[in-house]
Amino acid sequence: MRKSQPKKIPLAPDSKYNDKMVTRFVNNLMWQGKKSTAFTIFYDAIDKVSKVTGEDGYEIWKRAISNVTPSVEVKSRRIGGANFQIPTEVRPDRKISLSMKWLIRFSRERNGKTMADKLANEIMAASKGEGAAFKKKEDTHRMAEANKAFSHFKF
Repeated sequence: MRKSQPKKIPLAPDSKYNDKMVTRFVNNLMWQGKKSTAFTIFYDAIDKVSKVTGEDGYEIWKRAISNVTPSVEVKSRRIGGANFQIPTEVRPDRKISLSMKWLIRFSRERNGKTMADKLANEIMAASKGEGAAFKKKEDTHRMAEANKAFSHFKF
């Protein structure tokens, strides 16, 4: 086991919105170290969202992230030869990480011509409380609710 946890490297805020969350999102979106391509995809998606909705795309993206953010999840724990799904609270940094990864994952699985189109559609759906990423959050909460009986086995 580790003696101490490694230091978190501070992220630089992005140039357009001056927000560290955007940089974190783009880092998750990025493939093969192509950060400038990932920023282009993200900014194009935000522009498309603002064109379609007529509102600020950045605010809609923030709303989508907050709508997809889970508060509880289940973790597997082996007790007496049986595996139990134990509902646990999600750490704050993991909440954000999960919501970003779900948004990106389900936008990649969507139908659309470009990644920017797919991401824009998933962001708009998530901000309204629809879409696959929002459904994943609902399923996670439903599973935690169903296994509430095992919450006394907490770690």
